[in-house]
Amino acid sequence: MNFVQPIRDPEILEDIKSHLKDTNPRNYILFLLGINTGLRISDLLRLRVRDIVGTHISLRERKTKKEKRILITPELKRELKEYVQGKQPHEYLIQSRQGINRPIGRSMAYKLLRQIADEFDLDDIGCHTLRKTFGYLFYHQTNKDIGMLMKFFNHTSEKVTLRYIGIEQDTMDTALKRFKA
Repeated sequence: MNFVQPIRDPEILEDIKSHLKDTNPRNYILFLLGINTGLRISDLLRLRVRDIVGTHISLRERKTKKEKRILITPELKRELKEYVQGKQPHEYLIQSRQGINRPIGRSMAYKLLRQIADEFDLDDIGCHTLRKTFGYLFYHQTNKDIGMLMKFFNHTSEKVTLRYIGIEQDTMDTALKRFKA
């Protein structure tokens, strides 16, 4: 199994968002939901229009079976409102083009993310990249509040969380840049 990485560069994130917004609204919303909520892909794909109409997304996580409540950020709220215009409450947000009201599968989500990776020359990208990108950004934007991020991800150790979001790798890379043999 490959170990995927977060997207660390804010400029690349903005370029990806701009590209997806112009080319594919569904994929844009999937990307935005992932980097703004930190939900696993299995939970993102199950979201329906009715799940995002309030101030929070409330759900039972598929993997952990734990209840989760996530505030919908203002940017995400604005984009979701535009995206769901004309859609019914029972419709899936990330619909497949095959069949009536079915979400895309995890393998299709992976293909979409791989296409993005190829277009933007990114390595180590997969379904967990969106969740890890959220964690990486959250960690840096909250003055490195690892405790809060651990709660968010239901992790039991700081070390696991730091490794998960790629901080451990960043630290090793920085140390090796200064290393001389």
